[in-house]
Amino acid sequence: MKMQRLVAIAALLYATISWGLFWYPFRLLEGWGVGGLAAIFIAYLLPLLGIGWWYGKALWQVRHHWLWLTVLGFASGWSNVGYVLGVLEGEVMRVLLLFYLAPLWTVLLAWVFLRERLSTLGWWVIVLSLGGAMVMLWQPQAGLPLPANVAEWLGLSAGMTFALSVVAGRHLGDTVSDWVKTVAVWLGVAVLTGVGLLFYPQQITGMVYSWNAVWLLLGLAVAITLVTYAVQYGVARIPASQSSVIFLFELVVAAIAAYWLTHERMVLNEWIGAAMILTASLFSGRMQQD
Repeated sequence: MKMQRLVAIAALLYATISWGLFWYPFRLLEGWGVGGLAAIFIAYLLPLLGIGWWYGKALWQVRHHWLWLTVLGFASGWSNVGYVLGVLEGEVMRVLLLFYLAPLWTVLLAWVFLRERLSTLGWWVIVLSLGGAMVMLWQPQAGLPLPANVAEWLGLSAGMTFALSVVAGRHLGDTVSDWVKTVAVWLGVAVLTGVGLLFYPQQITGMVYSWNAVWLLLGLAVAITLVTYAVQYGVARIPASQSSVIFLFELVVAAIAAYWLTHERMVLNEWIGAAMILTASLFSGRMQQD
């Protein structure tokens, strides 16, 4: 069991690192003429068509779990869509700050639906991790971290639905296979983005086709296949409140990636915030009451 837990933590860290880098290829695609909504739709539709059909029968066999599978699919769907569109359309740091209030929502939802109780240390880990996010991303000139535009509302709502998806995946646990939950996520994203494209058809009709965009979309589809499975594997075996803190490590990855890929330098408060998040992650394994 200890080895399984370590593998689950490693899977979540892998997913966290990947999502800390995903913003960059989506920005490249937008610069090449592939809008955010269209890029998300294609990147999730490809694994759904390539692998998802294989699990259609398995999905039907667990239809009695339809409520939580639906919650998982659409919560994950909106989380992915809101996150990507938010960082494409708004100020990245503001959107990230609002998104990474997710641990707070996860703790509340896990308390209501999963009956998970935090130890005293667990509450301090939550405070430290959220404090790290505030220190790392705080912009005094921007005021309080309240949504000021559509992009920021997207970030906030994406964080809320991300927390709900973590709780849904944890609730389903081993009663539904990780691959079936993964397919439910792909389906949820594809449906939501498909509906969105009905309102913004120009993202498909006006899409600029190039080999660079095609290869990058294929690479994203493969990466998303692996990352989605890693998330479902991890959250089924790690308490929801702990996994939400592990996901905060994405902030550190995103900040370092921004430095190397866009030459954005980390200032002192970002380094301090990153250290707080890393410290919280080290103690996240002792968050639950015995």
